[in-house]
Amino acid sequence: MSKQDSRPARPQPKLHYSFLKILSGSDLSRRRLPLMSAVAPQTGPVVWLTACGHGDEVSGMAIVQEVFRAIRRRLMRGSVFAFPLMNPLGFEMATRNISISREDLNRSFPGSATGSLGERIAHRIFTAIVETRPAIVLDLHNDWIESMPYVLVDRDPGPDHRATYEKTVAAGRESGFCVIVDPEELNKTLSYNLLVRDIPALTLELGKPRVVSETNVTHGVEAVWNILAGLDMIEPRAESFRYALPPAYGNGRLLRYSDKPYGSKTGMIRFLAKPGDVVRKGQPLAKIVNAFGRHQEIVTAVDDALVLGHTDSSAAFPGMPIMAFGVGDGS
Repeated sequence: MSKQDSRPARPQPKLHYSFLKILSGSDLSRRRLPLMSAVAPQTGPVVWLTACGHGDEVSGMAIVQEVFRAIRRRLMRGSVFAFPLMNPLGFEMATRNISISREDLNRSFPGSATGSLGERIAHRIFTAIVETRPAIVLDLHNDWIESMPYVLVDRDPGPDHRATYEKTVAAGRESGFCVIVDPEELNKTLSYNLLVRDIPALTLELGKPRVVSETNVTHGVEAVWNILAGLDMIEPRAESFRYALPPAYGNGRLLRYSDKPYGSKTGMIRFLAKPGDVVRKGQPLAKIVNAFGRHQEIVTAVDDALVLGHTDSSAAFPGMPIMAFGVGDGS
């Protein structure tokens, strides 16, 4: 037997699958959230993965499953926890919101033990995460049907949380995706409430919802791998994943999210630019035609930008978003 063969096997991480009770049905059945954990023999950072907070955004659940398969023998230090299915009621009905209460779970945080159904579920999730004091939380979502993957970071929560925010942005850059800052004030999302409690958190927007996209699953797994490797929890790939981006929008540049301009006419949208395209200010983005195909409007770009995605419907109405963009502000 060679010396290499006689070496003791490296201790493997301990995997555990369990449930967190959320409610009892009228037939006394129990509804639960699946909970996963992988704990390495050596102590280290704690990372959480959360998915399917919106019931029709399903690729994140597959990403969690694949990440746990990949780290089964490769997690060297620290712990990875996951809620792969935060909204089982919405998932079963293929709807964004909680099907019973019609609440948006990702507008219900930090939640309340005595609040609405959505707030109670959010409270159970939030409490479980915060108790572990994680190094980072990665919340997995899907965007429009025609969209590219990207990292979405909440607006800056202010100087009292500057160090936490800088860690969040750094992790976003580590992912290999372009990093988009959301300027909108959304105070009840999972990620924002973690940030204001000084826990780094970001959202991974991974392409189309409703069905599992294997391409987006692969991208998501590689992005998570980059972040875990950056925390020295696993060995990095020989070549780190980087999503192909136009030169002006890569290299970790922060972009601002925008869904403007809106259309001003009613009709059918014919898109003239696709996700991943770079558009220039004044460039035609889409044309709106009526039922006879007659021209109603040309919608043009208001900024130089990277196209992130298209709206899910080709029906145009005044004041309705048509596309989403990452706009460079020089940061």
